[in-house]
Amino acid sequence: MASSISGKRDPVVLPITHTDIVESLAKGLRDFQAAPRYGLMLGVLVAAGGVLIVMSLTALKMIYLAYPLAAGFAIIAPHLATGLYVVSRELEQGRPAPSLGFIWNAVMNRSEVRWMGFVTLFVFIMWMYQVRFLMALFLGMSGTDASLREFLTMILTSNEGLLFLGIGNIVGAAISLFLFSITVVSFPLVLERDVDLVTAMITSVRAVAASPVPMIGWAAVIVMTLLVSALPMFVGLIVTLPVLGHATWHLYRRVVAPEPADATSAAASGAEVHPGTPASA
Repeated sequence: MASSISGKRDPVVLPITHTDIVESLAKGLRDFQAAPRYGLMLGVLVAAGGVLIVMSLTALKMIYLAYPLAAGFAIIAPHLATGLYVVSRELEQGRPAPSLGFIWNAVMNRSEVRWMGFVTLFVFIMWMYQVRFLMALFLGMSGTDASLREFLTMILTSNEGLLFLGIGNIVGAAISLFLFSITVVSFPLVLERDVDLVTAMITSVRAVAASPVPMIGWAAVIVMTLLVSALPMFVGLIVTLPVLGHATWHLYRRVVAPEPADATSAAASGAEVHPGTPASA
């Protein structure tokens, strides 16, 4: 097995199927039902933040950024849901739902989690800059001070607007796919294990490469769910964001095999061990 830059063995990646995604979603929903206050708190904060951003964009006459910002939730969602991974981990071990202080310490004590957050924030900023660049390229400055109705009319009834919309979505999809590939399991991985940032991102890419169709399907579920949830003034995010967050933890447990140390401990206790077998989630 290859070694990471820290000298430790790389995590073992297991192939998954669409069934794993469905079962992870079901377990994510059960975790949300078992400890709803954490997910609801996060969902309300994100929804309120989304409303505040839209109101600010309207006041600043920058409403054209509302759609890319809503789509950007799919980019920053893995970082926002990190605390939910802690909740799912504790519930998975049969322990009671942790306190907010415990969740905060579990997240903030992991420097690699903070670095992963920086990566997602950087990509999100690049996402917003490419929107401004494409808008200036195809529409000039004519759309920057337009009302929502005027902006939509410009986009949907002109060749330049349709070109901007088409290319913008293609570029956005490429950025989202890139970030998804390096973060789909890296956040829960650096939260659970002592691995470096590069190893976590490479493991995430390997996970996508090992099961490309199910993983792309999972990405589509995340993007469509978050976009639809954001349409009614972000209200749907109050429920969908925590469910997806909990489900991500359970999918991670199916994608990345247990650490060899876990197998060694089990063997020492007399348990039969099958290398590569994923931990129960």
